[in-house]
Amino acid sequence: MKLTGSQILFKALHAEQVDTIFGYPGGSVIDLYDELFRQEGIQHFLVRHEQGAVHAADGYARATGRTGVCLVTSGPGATNTVTGIANAYADSIPVVILTGQVPTHMIGKDAFQEVDITGITRPCSKHNFLVRRVEDLGRIIREAFYIARSGRPGPVLVDIPKDILQGTLEEEELSMEISLPPEPPKASIDAECAEALAMIRAARKPVIFIGGGVLRGKAASELMTFANAIHAPVTASLMGLGAFPGTHPRWLGMLGMHGTYYANMAVSHCDLLIAVGVRFDDRVTSKVAEFAPYAKIIHIDIDPVSINKIVKAHVSIISDCREALSRFNALSAGEVLLSEEQTREWLDQVEKWRKAVPLSYCRSEKIKPQYVIEKLYELTKGEAIITTEVGQNQMWAAQFYHFDHPDTFISSGGLGTMGFGLPAAIGAQVAFPDRMVVDIAGDGSIQMNIQELATAVHYNLPVKVVILNNGFLGMVRQWQEMFYGGRYSQTHMKQALDFVKLAEAFGAVGLRATRPDEVEAVLRKGLEAPGAVMMDFHVEPEEQVFPMVSPGAGLTDMKLGNLQTNKD
Repeated sequence: MKLTGSQILFKALHAEQVDTIFGYPGGSVIDLYDELFRQEGIQHFLVRHEQGAVHAADGYARATGRTGVCLVTSGPGATNTVTGIANAYADSIPVVILTGQVPTHMIGKDAFQEVDITGITRPCSKHNFLVRRVEDLGRIIREAFYIARSGRPGPVLVDIPKDILQGTLEEEELSMEISLPPEPPKASIDAECAEALAMIRAARKPVIFIGGGVLRGKAASELMTFANAIHAPVTASLMGLGAFPGTHPRWLGMLGMHGTYYANMAVSHCDLLIAVGVRFDDRVTSKVAEFAPYAKIIHIDIDPVSINKIVKAHVSIISDCREALSRFNALSAGEVLLSEEQTREWLDQVEKWRKAVPLSYCRSEKIKPQYVIEKLYELTKGEAIITTEVGQNQMWAAQFYHFDHPDTFISSGGLGTMGFGLPAAIGAQVAFPDRMVVDIAGDGSIQMNIQELATAVHYNLPVKVVILNNGFLGMVRQWQEMFYGGRYSQTHMKQALDFVKLAEAFGAVGLRATRPDEVEAVLRKGLEAPGAVMMDFHVEPEEQVFPMVSPGAGLTDMKLGNLQTNKD
């Protein structure tokens, strides 16, 4: 029996237990879509733009821990995925992108809808393939999934010419066995862990700093055991939110440019910083020379390239976060490494900083965006999966919604991609159809991929969109106010959209609040309504995100704006 390339590809996808694909058809992949018509066990979601397909696959991967899959055609279909690929690469998200390509004999001849997508994506993908023989297709698909999820995860692109999809192969000749260089044997980390444990026992002012690696490594439980063994406060990068309970008494909130006052102060005064699954992004460290200046640093990360790249560590442990934390817990054999009495003075100091400058905002006659987030948290009881767009809306969500569970905060960190939140919410909702999924958005960012509201309606996905509508490109406007003399160059969205009518045009429910006393009622109605809902909250136009560390300043040099302060 002969198998076509398209049949081989689906055999490989079934072998990888793929049940969900986000995609958009076109000429070079029409054979795949014809074969998809015959497939059982794989559900395809037709997006409205290829960028939305990658973001939806990304959101699906973050919510589930599985590899997301998207399928697009050649040329513009492929190039439209580049932003989504770069986004997944920056945040270490496993996604396999399947792109169509012109027939092999036409490659390099400027054929219709031909682009060198493997060349284009080489700098922003973990790996990519151009399939040149139908005999290699099954193996390459399996290898793509293996590479995407192994080590530091990331996106892998497979470019498949049309003649490969139409080509045939005898079934007995089909091989899908992975043929990759063997991984080097894992070196023991016992010596480094023992050195780190000695350093921990000697500390009196420890802080644990966690990032996305804890979530990707499924290490939240091991982290909690370890944190309890050393009685240390815990802070996180944006990508680490949810890996440690946001309502825990030792939780400090987010670190960095828009981190809490007390997180920034704690890291700046600690004597030991245990960094787990982080890469010390510039939004976290700011002025590196003044970052954790009094601390010895233990750095755990699966990617050796990230070790000592920005911040020099006293002890480096190249390891999966779960493995390293499990080793710590095993080597300490249940021992309390630092007792509560030993860290009590430090924890009391951290609590003084927390009380001195809590996260707060001033009420007014206009809706404050922070209030909307607080009410959303209250009404969802903190149990929703939250996605965000990028900008002020993202920072307010990170500050005022408290994430107690892993994989419930889905946001674009490293690339800062406007338009990420709505398609990512669709991916998360597909993964968990019975969960509440809410995209927190700005009026500028939501317009980047607003067409995906049609996808949500098409598949009756009850995604809720909360728009913090300030009429500005808010974060850029904030920088213009603070550093550019208030010259709001091209950041005022003067042509205001009627998001209620727009939602209705897509077939969704549209709601609006213009006064503080309308916020709770609109949220209740929107969260309880069936299907997709877009809620438009007209918030204070020039509200700013505080605290804020100015670019190039140390973490203790925070602008507090109108935050309530209780300093002595």
